[in-house]
Amino acid sequence: HKQDTKNHIMKLLTLVLITALFAAVAAANRKEEEADAVDWEPHITTWTNKRYAIQGQCDLVMLHDVEFAEGLGLDIHIRTKIAGVRSYIKSVGIKIGDDVLEIEGSPNPRDEDALYWFNNEYQAKLANMAGFPVMMTKPRPYKQQYNIDLDSKYPGKDITIEVFNEFIRFKLNGDESVFGKTVGLLGDYKTGKTLARDGASELHDFVQLNDEWQVLPGEPRLFHQVAHPQFPHNCIRQEYPSETKSMISEPRVSVEEAEKSCSSVLDDATLIKECISYVMAGRDSDVVGDFLLLKDYHPELLL
Repeated sequence: HKQDTKNHIMKLLTLVLITALFAAVAAANRKEEEADAVDWEPHITTWTNKRYAIQGQCDLVMLHDVEFAEGLGLDIHIRTKIAGVRSYIKSVGIKIGDDVLEIEGSPNPRDEDALYWFNNEYQAKLANMAGFPVMMTKPRPYKQQYNIDLDSKYPGKDITIEVFNEFIRFKLNGDESVFGKTVGLLGDYKTGKTLARDGASELHDFVQLNDEWQVLPGEPRLFHQVAHPQFPHNCIRQEYPSETKSMISEPRVSVEEAEKSCSSVLDDATLIKECISYVMAGRDSDVVGDFLLLKDYHPELLL
């Protein structure tokens, strides 16, 4: 009986620890996301911190401003891709003046190459964009960070793009003087309204908003390859399984599948064990990427 009681207590403690872990991760993610226009998960955060999920597949206008930096102009487009029951940002294109930087994530966690094109040339020398210094660093073998320093025109302001395996996020560090006249998916800077292209109609349906800001033929091409769909073909809509109840209540991944997914990106036996537990709790092998983020940014939560 004593042994049974002890086992029961250990199980309860384990459940408490797992609950605390997920709560801590969620809080840490919320804190990190406050300054992000696009976070690691497939979400967009508007200028007024309204957060919505990316749905579907196509090229979208994140923001556009013809008056940026006294007429140099700024364009940021994202290319979204459907992967199973979710969508994510496959690549991002940034244009300042006549210079274009395209950055793409890699689904291969062992891929240490920086996948970028500067003015359509793969891994071309990258020193500045329209006079703004650009620095590319690799904090980890599977991570890259690109920083566009706007200090010469906007003191202390910058644009940062981070790549983690196949995931991309970027941070727009600036105020109204930098981004106050932008239009696009991020909405109106002053009011926070998610406006249509006419600058007046407010769209509350985010699927409709995505469709509205699909890249049009007359807008700059920021990607070195054309990908389907392109206007006048509509964005591909996200499809979701109809039997959501079974998805929630039943495990969708076996221990063997979890072990295979974790072992493909990790070498340490202890971390693989923790990763398997994390995947089984999430019931989906796709959360391996979340575990890697946790290990990289908040290792103290895994101790």
